[in-house]
Amino acid sequence: MQLDISDSSLSVYEALASPVRLKIIRLLSKQKMSVKELATALSLSSPIVTKHLAKLEEAGLIESKRVGHQKMSELQVDTIAIKFPRSVYPSFKVHKMAIPVGHYTEYDVQPSCGLAGPDGYIGKVDQPKFFMFPERVNAGMIWFNDGYVEYRTPNFLGTGEHLEMLDLSMELSSEFPFSNNAWPSDITFFVNGKEIGTWRSPGDFSDIRGKYTPDWVPDNVNQYGILKILRVTDHGTYLDGQPFTDVCLADLPIDDEIWTIRFEIKPDAEKSGGCTIFGKGFGNHDQNIELSAFYS
Repeated sequence: MQLDISDSSLSVYEALASPVRLKIIRLLSKQKMSVKELATALSLSSPIVTKHLAKLEEAGLIESKRVGHQKMSELQVDTIAIKFPRSVYPSFKVHKMAIPVGHYTEYDVQPSCGLAGPDGYIGKVDQPKFFMFPERVNAGMIWFNDGYVEYRTPNFLGTGEHLEMLDLSMELSSEFPFSNNAWPSDITFFVNGKEIGTWRSPGDFSDIRGKYTPDWVPDNVNQYGILKILRVTDHGTYLDGQPFTDVCLADLPIDDEIWTIRFEIKPDAEKSGGCTIFGKGFGNHDQNIELSAFYS
């Protein structure tokens, strides 16, 4: 589950702001439990436990189903990421580019694979040839099990503009037929032909619906990803603000008129669990692939 600090995330924060509910989460992380079993473990009455469970269920953290004469509760979330507003260096100017996920210029993908737009699938699912379908430019979500997609963008740096920092922001997950919340995949990033590093996506998520995912998308397929922010600087590369690799700006060819961005599941990936890229109108972040070139 991914949160921000908007009011829409308050129900989750409120649900977690209770020692009792945290104890319930810890208990449910081991197994499904009934109200009676939880009440016994917590030394509380069943009505009080029921109220706490309702709060957790309202936040989407657990799911409760009636099994026979008992109501069983099950944990639905194993990770929560919180995105805070981030500040950038105010002394730098910036060229920003938003690249729709369907505007790739080169690809080599293998099933399971496909493209989705605001009103339905684009072309036929699991047939790579449809990645060349003209309507691909309308895609808001693309996915593939093996291979890569590559995007091209103009180099907007002008004469006398010195690149200080390069940011790449995108919403990603693994790819599994339908979905699998625990399906790790090693997704490798390339900028201008230079391998930047590999991030291991934890899964392909459908525990809750994506905030912006269209209603036509079934509940049991990819709903959202995790927003990743890759930052290349003069002294190394960071992922979500944490040290990632030693690749720095000096390692990137930046003088060409065209820059390239590639997302790849390498043939020798330790975890080859596919890649899903979410764009505007899909997932939890209403954005395309965003490239920001900060300069002085």
